[in-house]
Amino acid sequence: MTGSEVPPAFRLAYVPGVTPTKWVRIWNERLPGTPLTLVGVPAADAAGLLRDGGADAGFVRLPVDRTDLSAIPLYTETTVVVIPKDHAAFSVEEMSVEDLADEIVLHPLDDTLDWERPPGRPAFERPATTADAVELVAAGVGLLVVPQSLARLHHRKDLTYRPLTGAPESRIALSWPEEKTTDLVEEFIGIVRGRTVNSTRGRPPTPPQPKAGRAGKKSGGGAAGKPAAGKTSRGGSGRAAGSKNPKGGVKRGKPRRRP
Repeated sequence: MTGSEVPPAFRLAYVPGVTPTKWVRIWNERLPGTPLTLVGVPAADAAGLLRDGGADAGFVRLPVDRTDLSAIPLYTETTVVVIPKDHAAFSVEEMSVEDLADEIVLHPLDDTLDWERPPGRPAFERPATTADAVELVAAGVGLLVVPQSLARLHHRKDLTYRPLTGAPESRIALSWPEEKTTDLVEEFIGIVRGRTVNSTRGRPPTPPQPKAGRAGKKSGGGAAGKPAAGKTSRGGSGRAAGSKNPKGGVKRGKPRRRP
């Protein structure tokens, strides 16, 4: 490599809540000569970043428009409700959407859950971000429903969270521009899918093995080492040795005369 050549690089986008550490570690072990750069992006901007070429692939929240983006769903997150530690629900193991009917539930503008109708009573105004909503929960203004990874990301000592049943769930997927499925993208897909280092995505199929019937035709019919039907193994009579004649006796072959 000359000094003017730049080694190939791979840019991986990820939305808040996703932790790509494991996959990055495997990449660095398998492709030490190809640097991987992480690109953090808000969930709402992830698809646009991929389309504009700002990243080669990315961990996004579904749904995405698959007209020009490919996506491999990876896992579904648990939905939780963030509450103050002095809230009455602190002692329960989980809550339901119905339990929030009388609560003020914050609905930030960057909400990632696909609500048909958000639960609870709406706040006076919507917070701009999930981080702002968490601050309002700590101030006692209301509660917040988010994927569990975002509750962990914005953890505070004075807050906790409980699983929430009856709520939409958020799914994480690996996505990339369909027309830009490069070799490096294929390599990362293999890592995410758990493909081993010795496996190959482009291995040619095993050629079909010749059928036994073909070999039999070349050798005159039957399986190797077995006489054809109606013949003995060493030029005997047409009947198998020891077969009975029509009268019920055993037919014995006559000795051949020597010339």
